[in-house]
Amino acid sequence: MYFIRDHIPEINISGIIVTYIEGIKLVYFIIFFILYLFLLHYAVLGVVGVFTRKTFPHAKHKNKFGLIIPARNEEAVIATIIKSIRKTDYPQELLDIFVIAHNCTDNTAAIARSAGAHVYEYNNPAENTVGYALRQIFKFIEADYGNNSFDGFFIFDADNTFDEKYFDRMNDAFEYYDRKYVISSFRQASNFNENIMTVLYGAYFATTCYLGSRGRTVLNTSNRIYGCGYVFNSELVKDGWNYVSLTEDLEFSAKEVLKGTQIRYCDDAVFYDEQPTSFRIMWKQRLRWAKGHLSVSGENFARLAKAVFEPGRKNRYAAYDMAAFNSRPILVVEMIKLIKYFCMLLSPLFGGYIEQTLQIILYDFVNGILSFSAISAVLYLLTMFCGRKRFRSVSPTKKLAGVFLFPIFLLFQFIMDVQALFSKDLTWEAIPHIGKKDT
Repeated sequence: MYFIRDHIPEINISGIIVTYIEGIKLVYFIIFFILYLFLLHYAVLGVVGVFTRKTFPHAKHKNKFGLIIPARNEEAVIATIIKSIRKTDYPQELLDIFVIAHNCTDNTAAIARSAGAHVYEYNNPAENTVGYALRQIFKFIEADYGNNSFDGFFIFDADNTFDEKYFDRMNDAFEYYDRKYVISSFRQASNFNENIMTVLYGAYFATTCYLGSRGRTVLNTSNRIYGCGYVFNSELVKDGWNYVSLTEDLEFSAKEVLKGTQIRYCDDAVFYDEQPTSFRIMWKQRLRWAKGHLSVSGENFARLAKAVFEPGRKNRYAAYDMAAFNSRPILVVEMIKLIKYFCMLLSPLFGGYIEQTLQIILYDFVNGILSFSAISAVLYLLTMFCGRKRFRSVSPTKKLAGVFLFPIFLLFQFIMDVQALFSKDLTWEAIPHIGKKDT
């Protein structure tokens, strides 16, 4: 067999004799080396999260909280979340439940009222993201109660349920940081063991908690919000809620970090949500996330990168970390690889043979996929190890299947990102919930 070096003319670069293909490999090795250096902190966060976590002392003072639940056609689950809140150990007179039934065509509002919540209805088809619902309900609360009547506000989804000690644990962390920081919590799938899709979803969110949020909090740097299950001081919304994009959680995280707000994580506070059970719904949801992520990244990446070098800024690392996340690393890496392969395909212009070039590209592509899969499988196994007590409901067979399927679940993200780049009409859509829970 002939090798590409036998057919492609050699090019002298600084006295080093290399072939055209080898030159491309060298250039892109340097690019990827620099890129991975920028992302190396993720590995540090993961290691810290596996071996340690931050706990908070019991707080004697009990804060008064407003619990915000945006709900669109959630009649199947809205009563369940309210009942779950009322079953927690926290003093119930300090928990006011507010439901914003937005663009509903079912009995969500009536059922929520019957269950004891304060309910507001809001209908505007042009404003159909969760962010718009949040913006509206804080206007209602300000008018009727005054936002400063509460020490803090929680943001939940309508399908959430809670451990009995959830609000106690969150109050402990909230008090520990003098009620100044945003506090997120551990997100677990309520239907973790239903099928392999819910196992993959559950593992995905658990990975962000165990291998990201834990480490950031232990190292005393800002975290980020993933969806819901977080509390913040009422002062944060003194001028209202201003995050209305498709992914308001990421927009909230990026802009609050820019403002200097600290976001921490409470590993002992566990809430549950129902994860999609089908491939179609999974794709629809994650494609929307990808579109929202790209939009928020386009708006905030440059500002976050600039903030890293601002004189006097105290949270430089948090800005750097958030900028790295907003850069959409998987998309960037794969797009660079595509450019690399395109350059390789030009080798015949320099005397090379297309057959050998394709062999090299195929080898490089397969090697990249295998490397990514191996890393993803390790992340999955570490997550299962960290959550071995919490994930007892998941059958051994499904756990084992996840080792092989989790890398594919993550790889889909690149395809979704590319699709999102060229999708113009993506809008927020409610994900159906039916209230299933593992037994």
